[in-house]
Amino acid sequence: MHLNPYGADAILLAVNLVTRPASTPDELADRCEESGVESRLVRDRKVTRADLAAVRIAVDEWLQVVDAKDEQTRVDLMNAMLAKYTEHPRLTNHAGDGWHMHYRPDNVPVGRLVATLISTGTALHLAGRGITRLGRCATDGCDNVYADLSRTGVQRYCSPACANRDAVRRHRARTH
Repeated sequence: MHLNPYGADAILLAVNLVTRPASTPDELADRCEESGVESRLVRDRKVTRADLAAVRIAVDEWLQVVDAKDEQTRVDLMNAMLAKYTEHPRLTNHAGDGWHMHYRPDNVPVGRLVATLISTGTALHLAGRGITRLGRCATDGCDNVYADLSRTGVQRYCSPACANRDAVRRHRARTH
């Protein structure tokens, strides 16, 4: 069975690239692999400085989606990313690994590949889980982003550590 590269791993790649920005082509390859992008898609294509610059632009555009103040703005920004980075969806079985969807041409540079994964993965996440399931951490002083993959759709923190810190702060405020 072929796993969907445009699923949760793609949106977590965006979070990873915001939280720990890659400053070299090798770091970009590492971040991609940490987030589930197959090594052959990254290492075999030789990540370049141009790829790194293209990913920075895509991540900046993605952050605008994260920070959108209302649903329509978020949708408009997301649609702009999709128009810029994706192609008509198509079925492929390029490596004999089973039929699956691609939203990009084959053999694109790594920068374009990452931008396609992030934009398509985010759009599928927002459409499938909910348009509000992306944001910034609710803890004062923390600006990290999160993608809410929870069952309940109530995530508001970037990590359990921030959620715990904020709960302790609220408890202390009530008891003092």
